[in-house]
Amino acid sequence: MNKTSKIYIAGHRGLVGSAIVKNLASKGYTNLVYKTHKELDLLNSNEVAEFFATEKPEYVILAAAKVGGIIANNTYRADFIYENLQIQNNVIHQSYLNGVTKLLFLGSTCIYPKNAPQPMKEDSLLTSELEYTNEPYAIAKIAGIKMCESYNLQYETNFISVMPTNLYGPNDNFDLETSHVLPALLRKMHEAKLNNSSQVEIWGSGKPRREFLYSEDMADACVFILESRDFKDTYTQEKNTNDTCTPNSIKHTEIKNTHINIGTGVDISIKELALTIKKIVDYKGELYFNDIKPDGTMVKLTDPSKLHALGWKHKVELEEGITTMYRWYLKSLDD
Repeated sequence: MNKTSKIYIAGHRGLVGSAIVKNLASKGYTNLVYKTHKELDLLNSNEVAEFFATEKPEYVILAAAKVGGIIANNTYRADFIYENLQIQNNVIHQSYLNGVTKLLFLGSTCIYPKNAPQPMKEDSLLTSELEYTNEPYAIAKIAGIKMCESYNLQYETNFISVMPTNLYGPNDNFDLETSHVLPALLRKMHEAKLNNSSQVEIWGSGKPRREFLYSEDMADACVFILESRDFKDTYTQEKNTNDTCTPNSIKHTEIKNTHINIGTGVDISIKELALTIKKIVDYKGELYFNDIKPDGTMVKLTDPSKLHALGWKHKVELEEGITTMYRWYLKSLDD
């Protein structure tokens, strides 16, 4: 990939896409292509086909997705599975048809079973049932991984899937109905501080543990993989010795679990997270953990050793990242 390669970033306005655009620009890439939803509806297969035929991007970063927290995932189940599958199908297939050199597909660690061994390794995929509240979203993202793998194996494309852990940072979603836990807590405490509220309610017991990665670290990992790693670097071939129905001539290898976790390998309880945000925001009131509300999965920690072996580790620690994010949030309120 050179500095003038045409790179299409799908989802450039979101938390993930905007961080990747910023990273690419900072490294001197000058031929970045992106479209707003009004300019290009990724749910519309005809529009996507026309876009690829016209623009002919050399590289594609698929960061566009319908995302949200527990409430949104559980309420809009049909929207989450349909829209994510449709976006993925359109962009991945057109990337193949138009000879894209390399595609990076971004998913989520929601793909792993709710009772996956912790920390979660890539080979935990499809070993048991998913967490019910985000099952439609997870199934869509698993389909995206398998689509990339399958196109690589059948058509010799170079499509790589990465699964970031919980992300936070500039351009995050602060809508209290659809946002994830960290930006929601930050907004709640900021508004409680302004209104001199004596208490902030937090859903759940505060006991679940979560891992958080600063969005600009995630972007740096994505660009690192795009620049220097290929599909062949993401797997080791495994012998298939269990399938007695498979002819010996095609029994010898299985290529799977080629996706790459992007995370820190460090987690924190929701209570500890809330206390950290409370300190950064300088909120003086009390925190009320409403344990009648759902907790979701109790522990969800990635094993990023595969990514480490490929040559990348995170740089921004949680308190530093939240502090930077809060400064950005305050500035966004003034703009």
